[in-house]
Amino acid sequence: MVRAYRSAVINAPVQKVWATIRDFNALPSWHPAIAKSEIEGGRASDAIGCVRSFSLKDGGHLREQLLALSDVDHSFSYSILVSPMPVKNYVATFRLTPVTVGNGTFTEWWADFDVTSGSEDAMVAQIGDGVFVGGFKALQEKLAA
Repeated sequence: MVRAYRSAVINAPVQKVWATIRDFNALPSWHPAIAKSEIEGGRASDAIGCVRSFSLKDGGHLREQLLALSDVDHSFSYSILVSPMPVKNYVATFRLTPVTVGNGTFTEWWADFDVTSGSEDAMVAQIGDGVFVGGFKALQEKLAA
């Protein structure tokens, strides 16, 4: 099992960042790689166990299940059920912490997973830099606007 971990500081208050990412179905509104998303079965997007089905702009399709969500800790965890990436046992967490000097937010996003084919290092870089860092940059741009 490997871990992809990335962190960044977003120049916006934690409440504003949390309001943007809390909705498990909101990926298309802030992540540049996501084309569209829907919650299966008409469930609420903050219901533990709900499944989001989404399409990437490059045509890939994923299904992810919400495992935990905490408004107190400003965090959520999810697992990948279906992915075009060669991964299994994928569980990720996205967590926000207020920066105590200033009005920023320390963001962390990590995932533990097994790589089913190809290089572990390449997959960690693809997820860490492509998915996580790409998301952080897009959040910064969206919240600065």
